[in-house]
Amino acid sequence: MEGRGCCVVVVVLVLMLCFLSLMMVSVSATSTSTTRMSATKKNSEYEYHMEKLRINLLVNGLGLTPPMGWNSWNHFNCKIDEKTIKETADALISTGLAKLGYTYINIDKHRHLNFLMEKLCWGLLVVGICGNLVPKKSAFPSGIKAVADYVHSKGLKLGIYSDAGYYTCSRTMPGSLGHEDQDAKNFASWGIDYLKYDNCYNDGSKPIDRYPVMTRALMKAGRPIFLSLCEWGDMHPALWGFNVGNSWRATNDISDNWQSMVSRIDMNEVYADFARPGGWNDPDMLEVGNGGMKNDEYIAPLLLGCDMRNMTKETMDIVANQEVIAVNQDPLGVQAKKVRMEGNHEVWAGPLTGYRIALLLFNRGSGPALVTAHWDDIGIPPNSVVEARDLWEHETLKTRFVGNLTATMASHACKMYVLKPIA
Repeated sequence: MEGRGCCVVVVVLVLMLCFLSLMMVSVSATSTSTTRMSATKKNSEYEYHMEKLRINLLVNGLGLTPPMGWNSWNHFNCKIDEKTIKETADALISTGLAKLGYTYINIDKHRHLNFLMEKLCWGLLVVGICGNLVPKKSAFPSGIKAVADYVHSKGLKLGIYSDAGYYTCSRTMPGSLGHEDQDAKNFASWGIDYLKYDNCYNDGSKPIDRYPVMTRALMKAGRPIFLSLCEWGDMHPALWGFNVGNSWRATNDISDNWQSMVSRIDMNEVYADFARPGGWNDPDMLEVGNGGMKNDEYIAPLLLGCDMRNMTKETMDIVANQEVIAVNQDPLGVQAKKVRMEGNHEVWAGPLTGYRIALLLFNRGSGPALVTAHWDDIGIPPNSVVEARDLWEHETLKTRFVGNLTATMASHACKMYVLKPIA
C-alpha cells in the first residue's frame, strides 16, 4: 500500500481525514472508478496557466539526447511482474548494454487487452482509500518503490505508465485525469524516472489541454521525470509537444512487421524539424529480437522491446552497435531526413557534430539494388573529397569519394555511413 502517505490504516484520525476528503468529491456512477471519476475537469490553477501554454512548461533538463532503454509492452504485453523487471535490469548490466546507454526500464500497460490479463498488470482497477494508485500485490508484491530502488541500485532508471483519461487503455487501471497532482506525487515518491502518458478514455477535451496538466504536476512533484506523450499523433503533437513533454508519439502502435515499421519511419520524417535536444519524435519501440522480421529489416529508435534475458547474438550485434548508437546520441540533436527518393531507393541524411554527415542508403524494394547519395542532396559541396565510415562493417572505406557514394544492397536492407569531408 505504498505511496498512500496519510492512509496508514492503524491511525484512526488520519483515516477519518481521508474519508472526509473523499466525501468532498462527487461520486461517479461508475462503481469501479468512484474516487477517480469524481474530480472536476478543470480548476482555477489550470485555467490560469492556460494563458501561458506558449511558454515551455517542461524545464526538467531531461532528454538532451533521445532516451535509450527497454519497454515491456512489445514482448510481454500486460504479462509483466516484479521478477521480470528485476531480471531485465540484471540483463542490461550483464550484457553490457547499460554501459552503452540503455538505462531506462519502463513498465508499460497498453490498449487492446482483455480483462483476463489484468491480474498481471502493474496496478489495480480500484484505488487506495485516499484515491492513490495501488500496485497489484500479485504482480509487484514488494511495491513499485522497492522495484525502483532495485533498478536504481544497478545505476538504471525506472519508468511507469499512466493515461490522460479516466482509465488506462486496457480499462484495467484508473487513469490520471483529474488526479494529476496526486499521481505525480506518488510517482515521485516511488522514485519513478520516466512516465509514458497515454490518451484513452478521456473526457473528450483536446490533448493539448489535458497533457500540460500532468506536465505541471510533475514539475511540482519535485523529481525530474521524463514525460513521454503517447497521444498517437492525433493532434500533431510535434507542433506543441516540446513545451509539454520530452518526447511525443506521432503514430499508432508499431507491430513486428516490415510495413508497420517503415510506415512509422515515414510518418515521423514529416516532423523531423521539430525534434531537438529536450524533445523528440517517438516512432515507438524497437521490435528487434521479437522475430517477426529479418535482421536486415530491424531499424528503429533505441527503446528495446524484446526479452532481454534471451537475446540472440544477431540481436546483440544490432542493438549494441556503438557506432550507430553514437549517431543516435550525437549532441547536435538534428533528426535525419529523406533527401532523395527514386522509387524504392532512398537516401536519408542529417548533420552531426564535427562537421560530419550521417548517411543512410535504404532499399525498400523486393530485390537487390544500387542506391546513390549525391553530395548536393546531403549538404556537402559538390567537389569535396569525402572519407566514409561504414557503421555496420566497422571500417573506414579505403576509397575516397568525390561527388557521390553508391552501394549495393539486398532487399529491405540499409547501409549506414558517417561521412567526413577531408579536402
